[in-house]
Amino acid sequence: MNVKYELIKECPHTHARAGILHTPHGDIETPIFMPVGTKATVKAMLPEAVKDAGAQIILSNTYHLHLRPGEDIVKKAGGLHKFMNWDRPILTDSGGFQVFSLGKINSISEEGVSFRSHIDGSTKFISPEKSMQIQNDLGSDIIMAFDECVPADADYNYTERSMHMTSRWLKRCVEAHKNTDTQALFGIVQGGMFKDLRRQSVEMTCENDLPGYSIGGLSVGESKDKMFELLDYTTPLMPKDKPRYLMGVGSYDAFVEGVASGIDMFDCVMQTRMGRNGAALTRSGRINLKNAKFREDFTPIDPDCNCYVCRNYTKAYLRHLVIAEEILAATLISYHNIAHSIQFMKDIRNAILNDNFYEFKCNFEKVWYNGKQ
Repeated sequence: MNVKYELIKECPHTHARAGILHTPHGDIETPIFMPVGTKATVKAMLPEAVKDAGAQIILSNTYHLHLRPGEDIVKKAGGLHKFMNWDRPILTDSGGFQVFSLGKINSISEEGVSFRSHIDGSTKFISPEKSMQIQNDLGSDIIMAFDECVPADADYNYTERSMHMTSRWLKRCVEAHKNTDTQALFGIVQGGMFKDLRRQSVEMTCENDLPGYSIGGLSVGESKDKMFELLDYTTPLMPKDKPRYLMGVGSYDAFVEGVASGIDMFDCVMQTRMGRNGAALTRSGRINLKNAKFREDFTPIDPDCNCYVCRNYTKAYLRHLVIAEEILAATLISYHNIAHSIQFMKDIRNAILNDNFYEFKCNFEKVWYNGKQ
């Protein structure tokens, strides 16, 4: 297996750690934020700009690429890296979350999920084997097991049944995965809002001895306090010699709490979605650039940010672009949000390496929770 995690440093006061994830398309310094390129593109961004913003790895989406253009097209193009002109690591999710959140579900069975495409209403079917075949054809460095992500309000009995089915699906994914030398399969821990099920799911998932593991089924409607409680409980149960990935979470407080619990990898569409809607990230929270108070504000989004946008543009100009509905607004604000998030994670990593992560965490929380979030 060409994907391997190397643990570099651990925080003596928390479960935070710094490491390196070695992949066929380059090394990834963890903890890391991974921008999302759902449809083989990070929305509103040139690939060169995504690199310039500091991205070491990006995500693409199995569900969307299966529906359009189809994994057969991507395979004929030479794989996802060549298709989208990205020569750094790529992670693809299994399509499970999107099947349940976007597709009109016809049936969920032991075999897989039958659903109607959100694009044209045609009937589709994805099984663990089909998800592996799609991701093998896409050729991403890290692929995710097919799972069911239950909502936060799912009851205990349903969550338990779903968790066991996800575990059985994982074994089928392991058997169906063809490119084990070049693509690392990560298992997904489920269990909903129940600690005993989370523990069982960790045990069942990790018995497969995979290259990495992720935590799914969080940030699906529960409170932040509940998410952090489950993170603090679940993450330390996972193997220390493998990367740990928290799926679909991208707020700065979640970065800090997640890293403190032992998480290495994060992804979220929030950074680019906010960018397309005129919202920018700072260390104390988001700001809405549509607000009239920025009309004559000739300062950067964040005076402490050294990204291309903050070096060259003011809030007044960015507000003008947003109000005028110029496409450049989405590009520039998305760039800032990605670069700012990546730099924030680099600062976390440096704090771990310099043995002052706990101090970093305390200082961050004083600002973040000072009535601004």
